[in-house]
Amino acid sequence: MATVLSVSGSPSATSRTTRLLRHVDARLTAYGHRVIPFEVRSLPAEALLAGDVSHPELARAIELFAQADGVVIGTPVYKAAYSGLLKTLLDVLPQYALRGRTVLPLATGGSTAHVLAVDYALRPVLSAMGAGHITQGWFVLDRHISVRDDGSTELERETEALLTPVVEAFAAALERRAAPALAA
Repeated sequence: MATVLSVSGSPSATSRTTRLLRHVDARLTAYGHRVIPFEVRSLPAEALLAGDVSHPELARAIELFAQADGVVIGTPVYKAAYSGLLKTLLDVLPQYALRGRTVLPLATGGSTAHVLAVDYALRPVLSAMGAGHITQGWFVLDRHISVRDDGSTELERETEALLTPVVEAFAAALERRAAPALAA
């Protein structure tokens, strides 16, 4: 069982990005992984913008990254890149905060014109931060994420079908990385 930090870089309280992440979290939990949901917007803005890593909430966020075996990073796409809120957090983290971790990048947006943001905007920074393995990322159109009457999240059928192997590959990568430790 791996510990997965699931990070939402959305500034919105009603974020489709966060809904997508929590949907993925449930799948990862079903695979037996421990998932810790984390919303960057919950951090105090003043401490985050000042890069005050001594602030207890920022120190806790840094510790969550240090304790995770895997990280799911979710962001809405704005102006063909990941959110400024996520960028601010990534700038505050230690340079190699993702060293040795398996990372799944996810993005949401209103147009397929932004589909390459995962590979051309987000993946390079995750790599520069030392991610041990970045699995195939995925982009989901906002309109393919909806809320059911009971408040749960529903993905459009084809989106769900395409996302499933992406999540399965991430879960399998986590298990492969954990296997040598279990054998020792």
